[in-house]
Amino acid sequence: MFIDSKASTVRGTVRIPPSKSHSIRAVFLAALADGTSTIRHRLHSADVDSAIAACKALGADIKEDGEVLRITGFNGKPVAPKNIIDVGNSGTTANFVLALAALCDKPVTITADDQTRKRPVAPLLESLKQLGAVIESSNNGLLPVRIRGPIKGGTADVAGTTSQYLSALLIHGIFCETPTVLKLKSLNEKPYADMTVAWLKKLGVRLEQDNHAEYRLAPRQSLKAFNTDIPSDWSSAAFFLILAAIPGCEVTLEGLDFADTQGDKEVVNYLKAMGADIEIGGTVKIHGKKLRGAALDLNNTPDALPAMAVAGALAEGVTHLTNVPQARIKETDRIAVMCQELTKMGANITEERDGLLIKGGASLRGAAVAGHYDHRVVMSLAVAAMAAAGITTIDTAEAIKITFPDFVDKMRACGADMRIRQ
Repeated sequence: MFIDSKASTVRGTVRIPPSKSHSIRAVFLAALADGTSTIRHRLHSADVDSAIAACKALGADIKEDGEVLRITGFNGKPVAPKNIIDVGNSGTTANFVLALAALCDKPVTITADDQTRKRPVAPLLESLKQLGAVIESSNNGLLPVRIRGPIKGGTADVAGTTSQYLSALLIHGIFCETPTVLKLKSLNEKPYADMTVAWLKKLGVRLEQDNHAEYRLAPRQSLKAFNTDIPSDWSSAAFFLILAAIPGCEVTLEGLDFADTQGDKEVVNYLKAMGADIEIGGTVKIHGKKLRGAALDLNNTPDALPAMAVAGALAEGVTHLTNVPQARIKETDRIAVMCQELTKMGANITEERDGLLIKGGASLRGAAVAGHYDHRVVMSLAVAAMAAAGITTIDTAEAIKITFPDFVDKMRACGADMRIRQ
């Protein structure tokens, strides 16, 4: 699928879709709980569908009626399925289901699509081994993996390359027979780990932590069923925040909560540091004006890198996006990919080890660019196209189904000259 776009002045109001991170956590926690949980307004996307399918395969009873998802959990005792579990393109689901499968007393085989099979899971597998899991992997620490538990507990070293490893271990380590201690030397994207801890504490889990260096879990815990509404997704909001900051544009974003644990709400502060005109009340309203470059540490917000790269390309002066090496192990190497594709559009951008250096002032031009089957790359390039002379064509645009299936519809509703082409 392709997206064809022309430069446009966009104005309108957009309701941001529900959070992927919250939706996936809610699905796994409900599957692990004792009783029936009710989840309202989950994100309807391929990634969340993968989480639902994986939890169903391991024994959860899941029914959906409109915007209401009801999940009857297996009380921390998943049942190994006969068939292979395929998590598709969902890296979060891959990591979470590896830890979930490690609660089973029979082997579970987990695989994924071509892109996710390139994402490293070896560090998580090593932690699960330390807790008692038996691992079979013939692909150098990549999926597919065959895993058997149940994990017993104890002490495990946890790699902080991505917070997903820690979150997976926190959620499932509470079911171990003995106390579990998780130790880290460093941790990227801390807000996502904090989100997991907030969920667990809300559900009554006994957990202690020493900053982000050590987590201690009491053994043989259980989760009670819960009712929840999924808040809007700050990661998805980032694209419309940058879009609205283009001179002449004006967009009001609805449904966002600054009190939520999502780290990507920090994009608002990034844009303020670049001089954006933002009104915050019951909604977030952005009046487009020329941005100025800024030095921004994105370690807590790796998903924001593609969108912020576009903001840097549209700004005057130098924008330096730093301290985000984990952006290289997402759906794609987003540092390399955004450098490559924005260069095609005329941006003056340099790839660094852990970020991007962008010299603003260059006029963007329409080009045929690659989306690399990465939803955040596709949507970021679509935003860049709104300020580029000529026509921009983005391939592999079907990737937007991962987190934001109606992205193009919402863009068009605000006046974007954009169409989907098969």
